[in-house]
Amino acid sequence: MPRVVVAGASGLIGRALVAALRAQGVEVSRLARPPVDDDEIAWDPRTGYLDPDVFDGVHAVVNLAGRSLAKWPWTRRARADILASRVRSTRLLVDTMARGDARPAVLVSASAIGYYGDRGDEILTETSPPGTGFLASVTRAWEGEAARASARGVRVVCTRFGLVLARGGGAIGPMLPLFRAGLGGSLAGGRQWWSWVHLDDVVAAVQAAITTPSLDGPVNVVAPAAAQNREFTRVLAAVLRRPAFLPVPAFALRLVLGAMAETVLSSQRVQPAKLQAAGFRFRWPELRPALENLLAPATGH
Repeated sequence: MPRVVVAGASGLIGRALVAALRAQGVEVSRLARPPVDDDEIAWDPRTGYLDPDVFDGVHAVVNLAGRSLAKWPWTRRARADILASRVRSTRLLVDTMARGDARPAVLVSASAIGYYGDRGDEILTETSPPGTGFLASVTRAWEGEAARASARGVRVVCTRFGLVLARGGGAIGPMLPLFRAGLGGSLAGGRQWWSWVHLDDVVAAVQAAITTPSLDGPVNVVAPAAAQNREFTRVLAAVLRRPAFLPVPAFALRLVLGAMAETVLSSQRVQPAKLQAAGFRFRWPELRPALENLLAPATGH
């Protein structure tokens, strides 16, 4: 495969993706502000700087840039930065493609299942309409910027990531200390659906988006077996061999997390319809084996 350029390579998904691509012999260049290593290329989404020649000989651009959602609290300023960091970086990449003589064949741009908003028990696929709320508005703007590249002949894939589970915690990292202490439990009644995905499958799905011409537009990157929060917390406690009998009411979550409570209270029962139609095989399709794999050092599995 020709060269791949990755924006946001220092994050959880970016680090794992770069390592996987290089293990397959792919040449990877990372966009950085400022560049330090030989494989890094200067860019600055705040000032709009990126050399158009960066895409010469590049087959794919993977855009994972954006302020982490895990930074607490979500003040008004933080919410503005969450939106701006995603829109600015994506806009710069697409505008630079338009100015240069060479363009990548594919742009894989991160998004999130927050696009669907809070949807209860409704089964959601890529054809489902957008929901409401802060994350839904962010993802609509984010994907809209990426979609402009299609007018330049670039195949655009917007990977809507679910709750990414990784060694050390990933999306559930903040929960682990409580569960290990036997103080875990369901959140706000536990009926909300959590659509999760193992980091291994996230990396494989991004690679599939790069190499599979039939994948374009929004692509849900979630395991096929979504779990309600009460089931998720029950399995997590069982894997950790700890009790889980201290439920947390919704008002307490909103009091502590403020606007960020949206991430754990929203119900999104998402299916990876496009990945499955393309023949993608999940390494970790079921919750318990996924958690056992990721938490094995702590549990002795």
